[in-house]
Order: sequence, then structure tokens, then C-alpha cells
Amino acid sequence: CVSYILYYYNSFALHILPAMVWWCLAAASSASARPLWPPCAPALALGHGHGPLLPRTPAFSPSILPRRLPRMQAAASPRAGDGLRGPYLEGELTQPRWTGDDPLSRLVSGMIAVKPLFKLMSIAARQVLINTAAKSGIPWREMAEEILSSDVYAEKERIQNPSVVYPDYYLQQFHAYEEGNLSWKAAAEAEASTMTIARRAIPAARSLEEAIQILRGNWLQCIQDHHQQNSGDLGISDILDIGCSVGVSTRCLAEKFPSAEMTGLDLSPYFLAVAQYKDKLSVAKGNERQRPIRWLHADGEETGLPSASFDIVSLAYVIHECPQYATRRLLKEAFRLLRPGGTVALTDNSPKSKVIQNLPPVLFTLMKSTEPWMDEYYSLDLESAMVEVGFVNVKSILTDPRHRTTTGSVPLTG
Repeated sequence: CVSYILYYYNSFALHILPAMVWWCLAAASSASARPLWPPCAPALALGHGHGPLLPRTPAFSPSILPRRLPRMQAAASPRAGDGLRGPYLEGELTQPRWTGDDPLSRLVSGMIAVKPLFKLMSIAARQVLINTAAKSGIPWREMAEEILSSDVYAEKERIQNPSVVYPDYYLQQFHAYEEGNLSWKAAAEAEASTMTIARRAIPAARSLEEAIQILRGNWLQCIQDHHQQNSGDLGISDILDIGCSVGVSTRCLAEKFPSAEMTGLDLSPYFLAVAQYKDKLSVAKGNERQRPIRWLHADGEETGLPSASFDIVSLAYVIHECPQYATRRLLKEAFRLLRPGGTVALTDNSPKSKVIQNLPPVLFTLMKSTEPWMDEYYSLDLESAMVEVGFVNVKSILTDPRHRTTTGSVPLTG
């Protein structure tokens, strides 16, 4: 009996619910003078060049979709000879139609506000990532279990700063985790999730390793190029990674700039515990870094670190999880922390990405259900916000089909 209940519950969450969402969005589109999205894939494919991510079950059949509506097709993926390593294509809009005050955005937000639908959307969104991981050879569950069954818990007690006050916006449900970023499950699954996102961002890559190399390599090169062109004689001796999560981006920065002292800062002591545990595990295996990474539990809006003490401040995939006022405060703190000529680099989803603007309705609906500040992020003019804080030489480029890296400099003195 329990098996049947679970079977039909999963079938509804993963198949019938997306069909219902697609149906509602299609109905809204049919009333519009212009299409609210381009033709897309079978609604339940949710993939970009990998085929269906959600297995079909007898509980669902495409025949339940209205016959008069066009079947959806997956957005085209960049081919090896057509921008695999860049340059990447921008869409026709300044931001996706499913964000901000657009009627489609309001419809999606209204559906997410219905708690039973929100719960089911969260389950489906999480399953999309897990299924992508499985298809890409990423052992999601095994990686998480390895962390959860380890001695990581003691690291949280060592690294947690009891004086940290969590902003209200941070105490939200993120990424289908009810406790958001303040949970062991989110921390244990973070690295597998990061790998999966890289695979989805570069679907034409021949392997997971190539996808990660492109995603991280282009981002790091963008930082290096900006600093070399705009920093004067300022070297790179101190780097701060704000919102470092479990340390994936921090370690990439440390490998790119091996002579620099690295600090990884995050609001989640759970994430930092995993980062520190992995470092200790690496040392135990004989892979000790020449310059160990310092992990710091603090608020990126008010770090408590000395002014003008860093040459590069990085925020990788952070500000889409923040309301606009928090992003502005993060930028002000980064400006304070950087030395004259120092570089700030923010990499995140690009509102102008053609891939993101053309996401199938089901996929962007599921994505919005896991990101409470998505509308505020996409409607923020990030470059202008940086200029208002005082940054110069501000520039944004697509460093992969989905993500932009925005860089700026603290003005040189004298």
C-alpha cells in the first residue's frame, strides 16, 4: 500500500504537475498577442541536449495535454564548432519574460504562492538536478552520504561564530531545502549540485570534466584579464571569496592564483564545516596546500575584516540568492575591502543569456520555485549598482551560455 502511494505521489510531482503547469502557461500565452516563450520540448524533457531527465511512468501520457497547443522542444545547445568555448549568444531581451512584472512572471509567482503546488514544484525541481547528475555520472547520493557519515559535525563546532546574526532574507527555503542553506543536507549535496549545474550549463561538452573546465576556466580567466588590464602595479596576494559555500570556487581561485592568501567566507557554518573537513581529509591523504585556505563564518555584508586588505573579492553564484538591498550592501563591503586597483568579480546567471531567456516554461517555473529572490535578481541593473558604489571599469561578459562574469575595479589613487 505504501509503495503504491509513493509511486503515484512521485508520478504526480514529476509528471502530471509539470503538465498542469505547462497547460496553464500555454493558456496564458494563447491570450497574448505575442508568444510568451519560443517553441520548446516535450514539457517533461526538461533537458538541454541530454534527452528526457524525468522517466515517464504509466501515470502520465502526453495525450493529456491539449491537442491545439504546440508540443515543446528543447532549446538548442551550443555545438563544439558553434561557441562551445565562447563567444556565447545573448537573447533579444534585457531579462527573461518570466521575471519581474511581466504577466507570465506574475502568473508563475502566483502558482508558486499556492503552498501545495510549491511543495510539489520543489520536489520536481530537486529531482531534475538529481536525474541530470545520474545521467552525467555524478554519484549524487553517494557523495552526500560520504559527508553525512563522516566526522564533519565536529568541524561545525570549531568554525561557527556564535555572534553571527542571520539576515531575514537568508532564513528562506532555498533549492528545495526547507531549512535553506542552514542544514546538513544542503551542505552534503552542495558539491554534487555544483557539478550538475556545470553539466547543464555546458551540455555540448564531451564530458563532465570538460564542462567544469570551461565553466570555471572562463570565469577565472575573466578575473585575471580584468586585473591585469586595470589594476596598475597591484599584484594578487590576498583573495576573498564571499559566499564560498563548501569551497569549490575558493579552491579554483587558489589553484589559479597559487601565490595568494585565500579566505573563504560564508554565512552557513554547515557549508564551511564541509569545506574545512574536505581540507583536512586532503591533508591526511598527503595533499597539503602550500598556503592553507582560511575559512571564515561571517556575513558578507559586514565581514569585520580590515579595509583595503584584499586584491580580489569574488562572489560566485551568490547574488541571485539575495534581494537587491543585500546585493548593494555586498558591493559596498567589497569596495571597502579592496585595495586601490583591486578587482571585484561576480559570476551568476545572466539575464541576457539566450539559453535562459528561452527556457521551457516548466523548467523556469521549477527554477523560480527554488529561488525566492529570482525576480529581484533579474531586474537589478548590476553594472549601474556597481558604478553607484564607486567601482570603475565595470564590464559584463558571458563566460558560458548561461552565466555572466561582471568585473569592476576600485579606482587607483594618485
